[in-house]
Amino acid sequence: MSLRHALLGLLAQGPASGYDLLKVFEISLANVWPATQSQVYAELARLADADLVKVAAGGPRGRKEYSIAERGLAELRHWLTEVEPARTGRSEMLLRVFFLGQTHPDQARGYLRREAEVAERQRERLAALKQVVEREESDLSVYGRLALEWGLRFSAMQREWAEWAGGQIGGGVGPEPADPSGPVALSDPAGPQGDRGHPS
Repeated sequence: MSLRHALLGLLAQGPASGYDLLKVFEISLANVWPATQSQVYAELARLADADLVKVAAGGPRGRKEYSIAERGLAELRHWLTEVEPARTGRSEMLLRVFFLGQTHPDQARGYLRREAEVAERQRERLAALKQVVEREESDLSVYGRLALEWGLRFSAMQREWAEWAGGQIGGGVGPEPADPSGPVALSDPAGPQGDRGHPS
């Protein structure tokens, strides 16, 4: 998926300004494809230059409202139906799991416990969002609920796996725990988002 196609998909729902599009990203699409304000506005300009979108209306302080052009709709449909999704197999979180034997068992269990907690927080956040989305009946909400359900099930699976994996680690001696005052780089600041394949 690309930011270009995400914006085309949103504009296929109806005209919107860059500000409007950014708000939709923050509420829903950020769960699968986050984007910053600068990225959204820069991509809108590129889409306009490529005649995939057009400026439908202007407003105060340079506000522009964009609508999708026929070429843009054709590009979106081509991407949806004919372009195979990118399927990455990389996961920093799981890469670390391979080498947890280099740490003390308590540290390894602690790492997995933190992963379970991160996954649970993600699940709780998505569950709260589901209550909001269920009240809407637009195409974006109807199909967005399918993606949201994927995220709910994926985060629940991540938590269950992390709890199970922690229970598989015995109490062997292993290396001594690291000095708590020194650097320990076991936690993954990206959380489950780095493993989204996903939604993730």
